[in-house]
Amino acid sequence: MEYRQLGRSGLTVSTVGLGCNNFGMRIDADATTKVVHQSLDEGITFFDTAEMYGGGKSEEFLGAALGSRRDEVVIATKFGGPKGPGKDQAPGSRRNAIRACEDSLRRLGTDYIDLYYQHYPDPLTPIDETLEALTDLVGQGKVRYIASSNVTGWMVADADHLASQQGLQRFTGCQIEWSLLNRAVEADIVPACRKFELGIVPYFPLASGLLTGKHKRGVPFAEDSRMSNAYFAASATEENWDRIERLTAVAEAAGHTILELAVCWLLSQDGVSSVLTGATKAEQVTANCAASDWRLSRDELAAVAEALAGG
Repeated sequence: MEYRQLGRSGLTVSTVGLGCNNFGMRIDADATTKVVHQSLDEGITFFDTAEMYGGGKSEEFLGAALGSRRDEVVIATKFGGPKGPGKDQAPGSRRNAIRACEDSLRRLGTDYIDLYYQHYPDPLTPIDETLEALTDLVGQGKVRYIASSNVTGWMVADADHLASQQGLQRFTGCQIEWSLLNRAVEADIVPACRKFELGIVPYFPLASGLLTGKHKRGVPFAEDSRMSNAYFAASATEENWDRIERLTAVAEAAGHTILELAVCWLLSQDGVSSVLTGATKAEQVTANCAASDWRLSRDELAAVAEALAGG
């Protein structure tokens, strides 16, 4: 396993991270423990969860699975998920950020969070209010570093400018959806992260399963697959199947799988600190980590670009 710094910060993370959104939703506490322990054995030190995953169960299961090994890892969690109608509709407010942090600390069974994300932008709360609350949490030792997620390029610039101007904590990382089949972020948010030296953390690198190699064109998706959900299945277009076949050929020519290609291609992009991969079984962790040993050559990167372009 390779390790990198998160952007301009001193926080070191494994290049392959474990996305914990399956915990408490698709797998129970026992299965979570097996996945977490296999991740530790493979050298993964970066575990990514959120208050909204599994209704809080993801944080609970992760904290229990890590147990006495908590200090060996970097725990990232998130606050500020979407809120429905009610008396408190501002997820990025000072009130909500502080309350959410305390709740996450309790569920995780720890007294500090290594990396605390604002999960989604909040149009109701000025970003400087959110940054002030997060700065206080850092000062209290409850949070070590802060980051943003699912934002736009101008939001990255705005937050960095306000933090610098007002002496507040700056975001050190940014989590975005990015894969060989979903490259929209390359037009705006990726350049902004590079400009302001935020560590980029892609999620859904396997395009919700399309880039694992286990799905085939014309074959119905298994009921227990994420692709059985109509939202995710919408990406299984004929154009993407063509890309998948070309990318598979590139990977196999190099003696690798398309899953490994999907992860290591992202790790070859400037500014990427870690790629989040999910798992419901220990063997999936091992497969995900296999990509960390492969670095694409210039010729291989060119072959990927040609495959994506339709060559």
